[in-house]
Amino acid sequence: MRIDKFLKVSRIIKRRTVANDVAAANRVSINGKIVKPSAEVKIGDLVEIRFGDKASKFEILNIGGHGVNANEMYKIL
Repeated sequence: MRIDKFLKVSRIIKRRTVANDVAAANRVSINGKIVKPSAEVKIGDLVEIRFGDKASKFEILNIGGHGVNANEMYKIL
């Protein structure tokens, strides 16, 4: 799954266009590497999002699908 879609589906960011803009502005990294909005994520990846002075880190636990709770898709570190 693309990182911008994952951020939207997991409800970390409410809109996919906003998630796309954040990734395009080099504010998202996967496993320490800055990525574009089209970067693929997989279970076990460590994602960091930077908003101003703050950074949020989380681990991907589940990619999703029908019937998956958004809170079960990631773990905040």
